[in-house]
Amino acid sequence: MPDTAPPRSGVYRERLWPAPWIFLSTALVIPASLLVFLPISPIAGVVAAVVLYGGIVTVLLLTTPLIEVTDAGLRAGRARIERRFLGVAEASTGDEARAERGVRLDARAWLLLRGWIPGVVRVELTDPEDPTPYWLVSSRRADELAAALNG
Repeated sequence: MPDTAPPRSGVYRERLWPAPWIFLSTALVIPASLLVFLPISPIAGVVAAVVLYGGIVTVLLLTTPLIEVTDAGLRAGRARIERRFLGVAEASTGDEARAERGVRLDARAWLLLRGWIPGVVRVELTDPEDPTPYWLVSSRRADELAAALNG
């Protein structure tokens, strides 16, 4: 699902929509609920299946985080940070991104990760009073996000 916000100069915007396979795999709740409720009543089975799957899809869509870079700062999900506290941003994909999410991960880092998104951007923080060394944010367009933060 593309983000419908009009692009503006100096602004980066991305929604971390769930991958199609997430919707397909959660559809397994349909046959599971039918197995449980069909012996009670066919109508109850169908209603339960529709309601459960609809609820799952609604939760997935409503909890999709937004990443936005403006002249004022960075917003990742509900978290915001002013631009003056942002250091260098580095994009990683493939094995490098896996290492950033795994063996190189600092336990003090702030994370906005989605397992179905292959790229990450590591954003160093320059605030000496903040114990968080960096933010690690998932992105399908990691190079563009890093460029927007570094530019």
